[in-house]
Amino acid sequence: VQLQASGGGSVQAGGSLRLSCAVKGTILSVFWAKSKGWYRQVPGKVRELVATFSDNGAIEYAESVKGRFTLSKDNTRKSTYLQMTSLQPEDTAVYYCQFGESWGQGTLVTVSS
Repeated sequence: VQLQASGGGSVQAGGSLRLSCAVKGTILSVFWAKSKGWYRQVPGKVRELVATFSDNGAIEYAESVKGRFTLSKDNTRKSTYLQMTSLQPEDTAVYYCQFGESWGQGTLVTVSS
């Protein structure tokens, strides 16, 4: 499965961005139920969870983004979205979308103070 991520960019602290991730090609609906979400990575650090839909559909957020980021999905478009608000410099990272065992190409988010 290939994933196409988009929506990264540069914003000032307090700003917002919306990341999108779409499954390229056709997949069976049963496979869409797999875990999917967003992770981020800063150079030199381990990739960390930002937000994810688990296999049972529950949403999990990293503590650092709770109340600021919102994960959503469009089952028809086989896409996930990460709405990020009140962005802070520490949110600066490359953001990766994930679906099952597949990863998107990464999109850079830069937040300046």
